[in-house]
Amino acid sequence: MPETGEAELDAKYQRLPARVRQQVEAHLAHSATTMKIVVGQTFADRDVLNAHAVESAGRTGLKSGQVSELTVIAPLKPNGAKRLRTLFAILDGNFAGASLVGTVHDMRFVLLDNDTRLLFCTAYDGEWDPYIDDFATKIPDLMDYIFGNVEGWPGIHSPQVKDFIASIQVGASGWFVANPQLTVAEQARLLEQDKNVTSFVQKLN
Repeated sequence: MPETGEAELDAKYQRLPARVRQQVEAHLAHSATTMKIVVGQTFADRDVLNAHAVESAGRTGLKSGQVSELTVIAPLKPNGAKRLRTLFAILDGNFAGASLVGTVHDMRFVLLDNDTRLLFCTAYDGEWDPYIDDFATKIPDLMDYIFGNVEGWPGIHSPQVKDFIASIQVGASGWFVANPQLTVAEQARLLEQDKNVTSFVQKLN
């Protein structure tokens, strides 16, 4: 007769290696069995765990493989949200211009707390300092227009700008990247390669 419910879950948990169960019990003794299984399976697959290892992105933030994260929460100047909403509306919410930086995987802007604070999140290649330098050299005007609405923004070319960004950055406590070794440039190369192969195959047919 097949095991069901909690008995089935417990049997699945018990099939994990003893060393893994020991680690899980040390931290999640009072958690649900389903949670123990998810965490235990992650511990058990060392290759997956190593491939997604997390380290410092440099000055602040986390990095997995080639990809780092940056999250900023900052107070807005009076009417700052209004100016930002106007910009977002003009662009239809599309910040394709950020592709000029060359290392940006994604970015998002969210207005919080009755339009009094800005949340900015991004994933990027490499480490923190070169990333900020890329913004300063490749899209400085856009950076100043957006963050000029933030209280205390010194200007993208100011010697104090990195200290300012670090002061409003909120480091992630956890970070996951599906393909941590794929940079933006590598993704573009693979897409182009796939397109060429597909075209070649179609011509053969």
